[in-house]
Formats: sequence, structure tokens, C-alpha cells
Amino acid sequence: MITIKKVDSKNELLKFIKFPFKLYKNSKFWVPPIVDQEIENFDKEKNPNIKQSKTNLFLAYKKSKVVGRIVAIINNYEVEVTKIKKIRFGWFDFIDDYEVSKKLLDKIDQIGRENSLEFMEGPMGFTNLDKVGVLTSGFNKIGTMITTYNHEYYKKHFIKHQFVEEKKYHEKIFEFKNVDGKYYKQISDVVKQRNNLQEVTFTKTSEVLKRSNEMFDLFNDSYSKLSSFVKINEEQKEYMKKKYIKFINPEYIKFVQDENKKLVAFAIVMPSFAWALQKIRGYLYPFGIFYLLYSKFFNKKINLYLIGIHPDYQKRGVTAIIFNSFIQTLKKKGIKICRRTPELIDNISIDKIWENFSPELIKTRSTFKKKLSKN
Repeated sequence: MITIKKVDSKNELLKFIKFPFKLYKNSKFWVPPIVDQEIENFDKEKNPNIKQSKTNLFLAYKKSKVVGRIVAIINNYEVEVTKIKKIRFGWFDFIDDYEVSKKLLDKIDQIGRENSLEFMEGPMGFTNLDKVGVLTSGFNKIGTMITTYNHEYYKKHFIKHQFVEEKKYHEKIFEFKNVDGKYYKQISDVVKQRNNLQEVTFTKTSEVLKRSNEMFDLFNDSYSKLSSFVKINEEQKEYMKKKYIKFINPEYIKFVQDENKKLVAFAIVMPSFAWALQKIRGYLYPFGIFYLLYSKFFNKKINLYLIGIHPDYQKRGVTAIIFNSFIQTLKKKGIKICRRTPELIDNISIDKIWENFSPELIKTRSTFKKKLSKN
């Protein structure tokens, strides 16, 4: 018999966070999260995304053993402002048992109906910057710290429970040697002169932090037309500065501004922490921090984390300026492999940015959607 229990204690939260460590203990491709960061993720005092959402965590038990987990998320902005009557679900993991997955999803259905919503969709997080989608191909490729990994049977469960694929994402990689530096230098010079633009590089994190609000505002402008986009508010900006910006090498953040010093484009890359996270198995101390620092400064693989271009400049070749600036930085560091984070397949403008890099498709993932049952 499967029972579903709401997480309402620190001990249960720890069980919730550690369940994937058991589910994927023999996987060579799963990348563990840092346990303390996952705990903070669900702390209303530290994570504003929780504060601005109605969130409930659940565990599935078979006798006394944890066999699944799920989070129900109602994003207040999404429901009240954009009028999308959706309940999100995320952190969805389970053993290969249809009863387990069904009972967890039934709990999402119940909460959605109680809040007069119309459909459920997931897996996804609180915002558009959280991990998204269930892996549908590429199970034999290592994950990243900013994506989820799952067993191959997950998709079969969604189909069995009459869900349909909603949003599709792909992940691609390319070798740095495929990048034509001379070409992007020439194009960059032309674009800068034609549009009165200049690149901005950083050597200190403090310099980035001074302009990070501009970057988040531009992120909102860049992606506002995409389906189900939820903009970042002021409190979330402060949270992300603290959680992410301070830990990114400032040389890996590039801006482009106009003659009035208004930001028109930005891009962020991160070193791959996958190997380090697999080594430390969820804990920074006593030695985990050293693996992370090694990856930060010496890893020859990077993840292309985020890029944003103001809609007025998306067809003006501005990416050439960003790429030229990154090429100089990455060449000095001996980078060999560049990996793109999941991107919506229908985001054609972003996909075209990379077409000259000979990218290779390595993973696909999707969110799944289902109408809520009637009362």
C-alpha cells in the first residue's frame, strides 16, 4: 500500500532531499545537488520564490520506506497576473511503480482543484530560471548542476497517466575548436561601429553586482514573449545575486551597452561542476569545497548558462560582440567543450545564435501537461 505524507518537519525534509541519492546511487550520469543548498531552497526566510508561491512537499511511502517525492507549486504571479490557471509540480522522483507516480500526481490534481486551477504542468521549479523538464533522451550523458536527471521509465509513467508533452527542450554541445575566432572578431567590429555599441568585461565580482539589476531587467525584456514566462521581481534579484553571481568567475560574464551605457545584451557561462558534485556527494565539507574550487578555476568544460538580448537588438548581430569577447577569455583558459543549457525548441532566435558552431544534440527533455479532474 502506498501512502502520501506532507513534509512538515526537518527530518522529513532531509528524507525528501536525500531520496534521489538512493534512487540514483548507481548512476554514472546523475549529478547530486548540494544538500545545504536544497534545504535553503525550501526555506521561506531565505528563498523569496517560496514566499511568493503556495508550496507543498510530499513523500510517498511503501510501508516505512520512501519511494517517491513531489512538490506542488502555485506561482502567485503566474496565476493572478498572467491569468494562467496552472499548478506546477517539480522535484518529482519515484521508483518504477505506476501506483507511486499516480498517487503523487493525484495529490497535485487535488491541490489544483482546491485552488480553482485548470491544469498541471511539470516538472519545473518556482521560476523560469529553475531546473525544468523530464529527460526524454540522452540518458547516457552526464548531467549538469543546473539540470535534472531521471531514469528512462519516467516518460512511460506520464504517458500511462494520460499526460501530454507540452514544452520541449534540447541541449547541445560543441567543441571550442569549431569556433572561428577571426570571423567573430571581424563581425564584432562591424556591429559595434554600425550600432554604436561597446563590450563590457569584468575582473571583479563587485563590478558585476553594481550592474546586476540591469542584467535581470534585460532578462525580463528578452524572454517576455516566451510561453509561460514569469518575470523576476526585485526580491528575487537580490536572492540570485547572493546565490549565483558571487560564485561565478567575473570574467565569465559579458555585457554589451549602447552609447548611453544602457545594457542591450549579456551572457553568462559557468565552469562545469558536474565531476566535482559527483565526487562530493552533496556535502561541501570537509573536502568538497576543494573539488568545487578546482572545477571553478581549472575545468576545461563550460556551460553556457544564460544569454539575453533586448528585442530591439536581436537581429543586429550583437551576439558576435559577446562571442568575440568570450573567445578571448576562453582561449586563455584552454576551454575545450562548450555545453548549452536546455533551450526551448521553439525559441528559434536563440537556436540560430549557435548554428555556426557545429553543435551536437546530446539530450532532450519535456514538460508534461494534464487537465485537472472535475470535482
